[in-house]
Amino acid sequence: MKVLLIKDVKSLGKAGEVKEVKDGYGKNFLIGKGFAKHATEDVLKAWAQDQADMEAKIQAEIDTAHKQKEMIESLKLTIKHKAGENQHLFGSITNKEISAALQEQFDLEIDKKNISLKNAIKTIGVFEVDCKLGHGIHATLNVDVIAL
Repeated sequence: MKVLLIKDVKSLGKAGEVKEVKDGYGKNFLIGKGFAKHATEDVLKAWAQDQADMEAKIQAEIDTAHKQKEMIESLKLTIKHKAGENQHLFGSITNKEISAALQEQFDLEIDKKNISLKNAIKTIGVFEVDCKLGHGIHATLNVDVIAL
């Protein structure tokens, strides 16, 4: 019996491979547990179409991330924060504040978990912040901190 593996099966193969297995193993274990489907022409065509759709979706996400990267790198985000006489801030600028300011000023939504600060921002000035956009794409955002 020929089966199309839907999930990786240890000692048999990886997802997407067509394997020849014994009837009982194929019907009772692989198909019964949802690890495989019977390898008919319709199933193979549907699997190929699903893989093509998934590849197109991933490519669209990568293209969107590249466009966001260009947009972010051209921006200069301004954050007003309360500061003392020696130009030190009361508290520090967090990735949550940066995310909220991006949403407010440029209507650009980036999760605070995807914004990483090399060092805490505790003074007035211009700082570079790394933004993860997915699929290994990073953008550098310039943040201008001014006294309130």
